[in-house]
Amino acid sequence: MSDNELGTFLRTWREAVTPAEVGLPTGPRRRTPGLRRAELATLAGISVEYLTRLEQGRDRHPSAQVLGALADALNLSLVDRTLLRRLTKEADGGDPLLCAAAPSLGRTARPTVRAVLDHLEPAPALVVNWIGDVLAHTTGYERLVGPLGLLDDERPNLLRYLFTDERARSAYRDWDRVADDLVARLRHGVPLRDPHLAELADELTVTAGAEFADRFADLAAAPRRTGSQHIEHPEAGSLRLLHETLALPDEGQRLIVHLPADEATAAALDRLNGRRPGALRAVGETG
Repeated sequence: MSDNELGTFLRTWREAVTPAEVGLPTGPRRRTPGLRRAELATLAGISVEYLTRLEQGRDRHPSAQVLGALADALNLSLVDRTLLRRLTKEADGGDPLLCAAAPSLGRTARPTVRAVLDHLEPAPALVVNWIGDVLAHTTGYERLVGPLGLLDDERPNLLRYLFTDERARSAYRDWDRVADDLVARLRHGVPLRDPHLAELADELTVTAGAEFADRFADLAAAPRRTGSQHIEHPEAGSLRLLHETLALPDEGQRLIVHLPADEATAAALDRLNGRRPGALRAVGETG
């Protein structure tokens, strides 16, 4: 991983924001993607030289006022502002609140969480830890993803499956969007220097190459709590699923529930689970 995460973040966002988005004119001869350093420096009220030092990692201790000015100039969301502060604190040696060690890497789900899964049947639902290991799941989830090969490994992992199993490409019609979201959640979930995160990132950088590495380097991407997936299932056909993610912060785990986005998907899941029609109800399409 880069030792200049703060500088990479600032440069990535500067190149992603267009002049029009911050009220600047767009000339015909612009060669720089996004904003020039001089433009961002002016908007933030700092010198070009200081912004250059921040981006190059030669200064890693900006004040809170400078961070706020840069965040305002780049129109950062609350999520991205929090990440900007976390990167600054990590570069400065850590922060008790923002940079504490990640929760211990749990390999099991609590009995009460498993009881919740039981009550969610026949909906496809699972519990994962913060690096994407599947710890527990409903029978409905097993019937959904078992034929896709996701549970074949002794310790299945969502990211390892998505990036290294060729069957994932055929299963997820929106593979790129699913990959974007999983990697963004991995990056935002724990301190970047956590050894478990580093180990998985190094593994996937080697086994999956640029498709993982480029996403992992993208500091501007933020995870979504809700979303949709379009799965081509070998037994149930084309499925459109919505998902909702619920955090279990004490364990560093997440409960993910998949629900049918339309009546055709609801009927297909009922058939897959051997349930009577209407056991699962569509909750509507996403916008």
